Amino acid sequence: MEKFYLIVSDVAELRSLVPVGVRLVQLRIKDRDAPEIRRQIEEARAICDAHNAQLVVNDYWEIAIDLGCDFVHLGQEDMDQADFEALRHAHVRFGLSTHDGAELDRALSYNPAYVALGPVYPTLLKKMKWRPQGLEKVSRWKTAVGDTPLVAIGGLTPDRLAGVFAAGADSAAVVTDIQQADDPIAQTRAWITACAP
Repeated sequence: MEKFYLIVSDVAELRSLVPVGVRLVQLRIKDRDAPEIRRQIEEARAICDAHNAQLVVNDYWEIAIDLGCDFVHLGQEDMDQADFEALRHAHVRFGLSTHDGAELDRALSYNPAYVALGPVYPTLLKKMKWRPQGLEKVSRWKTAVGDTPLVAIGGLTPDRLAGVFAAGADSAAVVTDIQQADDPIAQTRAWITACAP
């Protein structure tokens, strides 16, 4: 799995950042109407195809199937409505969010392409009911998930990257550090360099 996992909230961000060299990007759209969501996912898929990047569609699994996308991300609430058999039938891989042991057990029962754990550090992106998980929990989660890739998310910065990977994370999902950067393109390049083997 790619070590750098970019998450954007609009296709305009994806349009400017994927050509920099991003190989794994999630489009996480909120508060848009259905035609706009569909338009953005369709454009994102075309951009990712042109730049050899993997698109992950957040939440909208039915639209993803309909548009021929092959990867979705689902939160715990989304899992309640998702048709996992339909996803498998359409050969769509899926990553799942987890925050506690019960959620991890539930996620692993679906045999996901990856499991995400967060927030690892305090995050400014949204109000979370979970406290920061910390690096020790990243290590415990990695032991629990075995060969399933583990994605760390929440409050990540390039300075914290070495510790996150040393704790066992396979990939670092980044939102705020790039969205709030003075120069998102330069910050994306910095992340790509920091995550290079």
